[in-house]
Amino acid sequence: MNIAQGALLSSKCHLDKTNPKGIYIGEESYISFGATILTHDFVRGLHADTFIGKRCFIGANATILPGITIGSNSIVAAGSLVTKDVPCNSIVAGNPAKPIRHNIKTKKYGKLCNEEG
Repeated sequence: MNIAQGALLSSKCHLDKTNPKGIYIGEESYISFGATILTHDFVRGLHADTFIGKRCFIGANATILPGITIGSNSIVAAGSLVTKDVPCNSIVAGNPAKPIRHNIKTKKYGKLCNEEG
C-alpha cells in the first residue's frame, strides 16, 4: 500500500488486502471507521488501483469501488457508494454517490474550511 505520511486511518476501516499495492492515500487524508477501499472485483476479474488525493475525508461506512480516483480536497459522505471518479474540491453523497457541492476548500484531514476564512 502507498499511504502517505500524515494520513490517518481508523483502526476499523477496511483496506482491500487482495491487491494491497493498488491502494494510494494522499497526505493529510482521513479514512473513517467502517470505510471500505476496494482494489479488486472478483466477479469481473478486475484488479485496479484506487487513489485518494490529499486532504480528503472518507466518511464512516463509505465504500469506494476499484479503479476510482477521489480528487484532492474532497469529501465522501458517510454511507456513500462511490462508483465514479470524484472531482477535486467537491463533496459527494448517496448510493450511488453524486456530487452535491463543488469548489470547496478543505484543511488537514479533509475538514471543511469556513467560507469566511
